[in-house]
Amino acid sequence: MLKVNPTAGVEQAPGFRRMFHAGHLTLGVFFPIEAFKGDEPSMRDQERLAQRAEALGYAALWVRDVPLRDPSFGDLGQIYDPWVYLGWIAAHTQTIALATGSIVLPLRHPLHVAKAAASVDQLSGGRLVLGVASGDRPVEFPAFGVDIEQRAVLFREYFEVIRSVLEHEYPVLKSAAGLLGGNADLVPKPLARLPMLVTGHSGQPLPWIAEHADGWITYPRGVDRQAEVAARWRSAVHAATPGAFKPFAQSLYVDLADDPHLPPTPIHLGFRAGRHFLLRFLGSLGAVGVNHVILNFKYGARPASEVLEEIGTGVLPALADLQGDKLGGSSGSAAVRTEPV
Repeated sequence: MLKVNPTAGVEQAPGFRRMFHAGHLTLGVFFPIEAFKGDEPSMRDQERLAQRAEALGYAALWVRDVPLRDPSFGDLGQIYDPWVYLGWIAAHTQTIALATGSIVLPLRHPLHVAKAAASVDQLSGGRLVLGVASGDRPVEFPAFGVDIEQRAVLFREYFEVIRSVLEHEYPVLKSAAGLLGGNADLVPKPLARLPMLVTGHSGQPLPWIAEHADGWITYPRGVDRQAEVAARWRSAVHAATPGAFKPFAQSLYVDLADDPHLPPTPIHLGFRAGRHFLLRFLGSLGAVGVNHVILNFKYGARPASEVLEEIGTGVLPALADLQGDKLGGSSGSAAVRTEPV
């Protein structure tokens, strides 16, 4: 077991450092790194694509928590249990952050979540970033014997249990999940403070998220609207923890066209466009305070391997150059006006 530094903050966690920098935007990618019809991906060649994403400079690989197949949702994510799959991918990569988007806390015992998260963090050298959520698939709650009307309360309780057992030895805790009386401890502990990001509101007011979470994962919106949401987040963080940097992240579905100059047309939670628009759009997001964008290639017309490569070689370096110029410029402003999400 690697040595734990109990005083190290999230800024010392390797996964957090790879993903998040104040005033900058990085890119991650959801598993499966694959375009597919229906709800079930093939999951072929994911290990090689994960290694290629790492080599190209993507900041993070993301897994989803989908316990049961619900045909009405149309997406099983990476199919495999997120903790098993994170262990598998950790063994095939070295430096890229490993993130959950997101673990459904009300459907899982918080001690199991904490142990799994700390285990992945230890085995990966501190690369885990733990995104958590309250759940949005109604069919799952009765299957697990959980009242969906209690998910917000359970989320908050379980979040606090996970935080406590990861950061303290032999805590005394009482929650809906059970009782810890100070005579038992959870091991291992993460290498540093484990970054915990809340997805959406998860039934919580924004000030609570700003105070207790290490960052916020939200949904794609038009850039003008996202600028307003990001500004509210920064204001809430300042009120809760003045001077702290707590990142703002979002997802985005992208169907990258062969023609790099193709203008955008909307798709579900994203757009189809060429890479030039994608670059301008990402520059606009960075300019309004988005720190990380999680790309999803499910609806792509091209093989995801090609898209991963083109963004890695044609967008990531240009985005780095753009951010060296403080993410400003006329191209970013144009993207704000033309964004179709």
